[in-house]
Amino acid sequence: QVQLVESGGGLVQPGGSLRLSCTVSGFSLALDYTNIGWYRQVPGKEREGFACISSWDALTEYSESAMGRFTLAIDIDKNSVYLKMNGLKPKDTVVYYCATSNTQRCGPAWLGPARYRRDHWGKGTLVTVSS
Repeated sequence: QVQLVESGGGLVQPGGSLRLSCTVSGFSLALDYTNIGWYRQVPGKEREGFACISSWDALTEYSESAMGRFTLAIDIDKNSVYLKMNGLKPKDTVVYYCATSNTQRCGPAWLGPARYRRDHWGKGTLVTVSS
């Protein structure tokens, strides 16, 4: 059974950094091709994608708001994808989710409102940016 578990959320001051993890169980990022994306969701609004990475070649795609501040990386040994977030702002206070797709390669279709079916979702981790 495939599971995605996000972790690393918490309280951080404006301008600070956090590293979120999306740990995968049930398949291997080293052996199984997949694409992993990160989404954010403000209460009452739809989920929006802002970054993704391909397990095959580590190809990444970032939204304009994430570019230059957020970085994705795959850790094969930990079977995890990390989202390093720098320069956090109060507007980054949302729940962050990771999701996978074995059929849709990481690219622009992963960004913006979550229109496409994803194979698996995590339950999310809350990030609060506040002084």
